[in-house]
This record gives sequence, structure tokens and C-alpha cells, in this order.
Amino acid sequence: MLAVVLAAVAVLALAVAVVGLRTTPSAPRIAAGDACGPAWVTAWQAAMQPGPAPADVIGGATLRMIMRPQVTGAQVRVRLSNAYGTAPLHVDAASAARAGEGAALVPGTAHPVTFDGRLSTVIPAGGEVVSDMVPVVADTATPLAVSVAVPQVPPVVSEHPVALQTSWLAPRGVRPDADGGAFGVPLTSWLLVSGVEVLAPRPVHAVVAVGDSITDGVGSTPDADARWTDALAARLTAAGGTATMAVLNAGLSRNELLAATPAGGASPATRFERDVAAAVGVTDVVLNIGTNDIAAGRDASAIEGGIVRFADQAGAAGKRVFLTTITPSDAGAHGTPAADATRDAVNAWVMAHGREHAAGVIDFAAAVADRAHPERLARNADAGDGLHLSAAGYRALAAAVPVAALTGSPCLAGDSFARMAMSSAGT
Repeated sequence: MLAVVLAAVAVLALAVAVVGLRTTPSAPRIAAGDACGPAWVTAWQAAMQPGPAPADVIGGATLRMIMRPQVTGAQVRVRLSNAYGTAPLHVDAASAARAGEGAALVPGTAHPVTFDGRLSTVIPAGGEVVSDMVPVVADTATPLAVSVAVPQVPPVVSEHPVALQTSWLAPRGVRPDADGGAFGVPLTSWLLVSGVEVLAPRPVHAVVAVGDSITDGVGSTPDADARWTDALAARLTAAGGTATMAVLNAGLSRNELLAATPAGGASPATRFERDVAAAVGVTDVVLNIGTNDIAAGRDASAIEGGIVRFADQAGAAGKRVFLTTITPSDAGAHGTPAADATRDAVNAWVMAHGREHAAGVIDFAAAVADRAHPERLARNADAGDGLHLSAAGYRALAAAVPVAALTGSPCLAGDSFARMAMSSAGT
């Protein structure tokens, strides 16, 4: 069936050439005159925060970042981030390919990544860059490998620390399209690569989940794609048709709603432009956050005010917002009697008043709480620390999302070419 997809996207590539979509980041997202024509959508992203460069990277290296796209298409664009870098980031070369086992690439799929037609680029401190189109077939069943050769890395880099996905490192001088054997050092963070856009046959909308370690998937098995956002993506793919959406993850472990912290990064409101507004195709936002604010001693009214401000910010940007209750915990500062009282107050407010500020509310707490003791997680939902969720717990969160209430992707109605191309890879 994969051969069918490859043939389909080859036809799409020809169609793109015919309609004349340009290869620069400023290219129109939809072919002129056709609202359901080929369109770009962010198919994967990672929320970034500042972090120290790994010791093996500072002197220069080639990084091979592994990620799973949420959309199938014939072309990709890569976003590289130096948003938190303290000095310009020089990129000698980069490539994109379909990922094989470990650090290997699927033979014959590697293509150079260019930036305004050049093989190298310099990203200023605080900046990001989006590549030209790269003729790599992306599909939801196969991870992508984006490899970036950097001669030197600033001491502070943009990274997503808890990737729950193994990426790879090779010494300086290794070509980005080199065989996987050259990449002998595993990495547990996503470094520098902050997003991948895919040219889909028809417009696909996206929902982005903003939150803390619960959204980041802490507690789930690495390399298993077992976050609640992954489970939601599987639900939407199974539903197919207009229910199809890309599910993007903008979770940051230890993140707080009301304040930036060294451990948890910028607050959702501060990173909204980068993690939500700048993601192509996003129509819906799910906000699940607050447990770390509770542990930090914030009161219910402050958290409720922060939720309202974020919802207003997203609404002003034209996004449909869904608010969630905060999942229970009996772990340390998250589970004191005062913390329980604050969480109960916030959750009651979300259920009673959340719809006044959002498109809907989702009771995540009820989905994973112990029915006899709702202040703590159900045994099968607990990853073992009383705070983070097991794979079963994350599946329960995904099951609680009202799929029919999401915007979906209207252009995918019926058994269209787009639906065939997007679903065949997974069958």
C-alpha cells in the first residue's frame, strides 16, 4: 500500500509544479483560486526552551533529529531554531530523509535542505529560519530524520529537553546524509530542529496542545509515541475524512501558566506566538496546565485569571480554545491538602465557567482520577510517581477529547485523493 502513497504523492509533486507554488518560505499556503488545493501544514513541532549545549556538541557536530510527522505529503520544509541562542548559529549543511532503524536512513530518500537556495545559513541569536521545499515524502507511518551539521554551537541552545524520542549525534565533519553507523551517540533531547511543515494534497487543519509535563508525555515509554497527543492523533486518523487533523505538541515539562522558570521555560502566553500562532494550519488549541502553579503556591483565582488571559489571547488570534481540568496528584507539593483544595477550586471553575471563555471544556481530571479517592490518580493511570500518567492514563485523556467538537479539516470530505494519500500509509 505504501507504493500507492508514493505514486500518489509523485502525482501531487507534478501538480505543485503545474500550479506554480514557489519554493520559498513566503510561498502561498494554498494554490490561488482553490481553497481546497495543496497547502502547507505544520506536521510536527517541539516547544523550545534555553538549555546548555551538550559537551559533545559545543565543538561542532552533526545532529540527526528523529520525529514523526502527522501529515502525509510530497514535500517538506524544516524549521531550525536559535530562538534562545546567545550567538549566531552557523549551519554548514542539512538534509532530510525518511528514518530507518536507529540512526539509519531509508536508502535513497535523503535530500539536501537549502535556505533561499543556499546549502548553508546563519541563524541570528533569537531567530528561526524555515527552509526551502525539500522533495522528501512524509507519511504518518514513518519517522523523518533531519540532520544538521554545525561547525560550532553556542553555549546556550534552543532545545526540547524531554523528547521521549531517541535522536543521534555524530562528530564534526560527518555529512548530514551519512550512513547511520556514523551516528554513535544517542540524544534524548530535540536540538535546533523546532518544526516540520508538509505540503498536503488538500488543506489539513491542526490542533496544538499547550501544557506542562502531562502534555509532554512524561511517564510514557520513550520511542513509543505514547503521549496523549499521540493517542488523540490515532483517534483522528481512525475517524478519517473531515475529522482528520494534525495533532501538535507544545508541552514543556515543569512549565507554569503564570511565570517563566529556568526549569520550565517561558509561560504559555509568552511562547504563544512561536508555539501556536506561527504553526501553519492551526485552528484549535487545547490548554492543559496548572499543576506546577499549584505546587508553587499560586491560588485558584490567579490560575483562573491566567487561563482567561490565555483563552482571550488565543481567541484574538482566531483560534478555537478548549480548556481542561487539572489532573489529580498526591505527589509532594502537588498533593498537599492546600494543593488539593486549589485544584478542586480551579477545576470546578473550569467546568462551570470555562465555556464562557472557550469553545469547550474537557474534564481530564475525571478521566484519570481514582473514583474512590478523586484527589489521586487511578492505579492504572499512574506512571508510578503519583503525578505523571501511564500509557493507559494518556489514552484516557485522549478518549476524553470530544473529537466532533474540533474544527476538523472540511476539505477532506469524501473519499478524495487527499484522504487516500493520508491514510494509506497506515493501512
